[in-house]
Amino acid sequence: MVIDLHVHTAFSDGTQTPSELLSEASMEGIDVLGVTDHDTTAGWAPAEAAARVYGLGLVRGMEISCRHEGISVHLLSYLHDPYDTGLAAVVEETRRARLDRTHLIIDRLAEDYPVDMDAVLAVSGEDATIGRPHIADALVAAGIVESRTEAFASILSSHGKYHVSLPTIDPITAIALIREAGGVSVFAHPRAAMRGLVVPDTAMADFIAAGLDGLEVDHRDNPQSEREIMRRLAHDRDLIITGSSDYHGTGKPNRLGEHVTTDLMFAKLLDRANSRPGGVDFIQG
Repeated sequence: MVIDLHVHTAFSDGTQTPSELLSEASMEGIDVLGVTDHDTTAGWAPAEAAARVYGLGLVRGMEISCRHEGISVHLLSYLHDPYDTGLAAVVEETRRARLDRTHLIIDRLAEDYPVDMDAVLAVSGEDATIGRPHIADALVAAGIVESRTEAFASILSSHGKYHVSLPTIDPITAIALIREAGGVSVFAHPRAAMRGLVVPDTAMADFIAAGLDGLEVDHRDNPQSEREIMRRLAHDRDLIITGSSDYHGTGKPNRLGEHVTTDLMFAKLLDRANSRPGGVDFIQG
């Protein structure tokens, strides 16, 4: 099977509705898709409906924003209970923090550029988890930059004067909450140095000791040499190894299915999810 476990819809910072995304995945020969919008499960229901229409397997998930000693960490949570009070409360707080941060960034940008909140909402839609990619889209719409990539490399750089950090929870707390909600936790693009600082080996060991289930090894932002190190670590610690595109539609150059998860590792993910009470089921194609 062709299994891509990390994609985004317009409910976070992707550019397609769940139906549009599932339709494209079907045409591209994807068999199983993992919809993992940032800090929201709002796209699960329309994705499920589309999966049944197009005959795709669907893994319902979410990408959770965390921070460890000042370093951004993203955890993928698969097949958890979206109504679990502990995890849901943290995610809702993060969504509020994202919106507050967006207002602060716009206030700073407004001193130099003709961008306001209405411009951001015009490109994001009301139901989306608002974030920096939508500010980038507003800059594109205003003709200030040509693409999200250019916006993040210049105006929205984490080292620039407009940057505002997102207050989030520690990954160790998130790992526990995911497990309590019946889900499976996977560290997204753990060696993506091009995005900023990556956590040291000691922190990685702490995450694994806390119950981290897997590593997203095959991802375009992980250098090839680091992928082999992560693969060996995952093998030694009996972790799930995933490969994913992190597809965002036209929001990023990533292509659907450019990295995939093996059938064996996908079965291991499902086995682990099935061993925990309270989660949701994999939707068969």
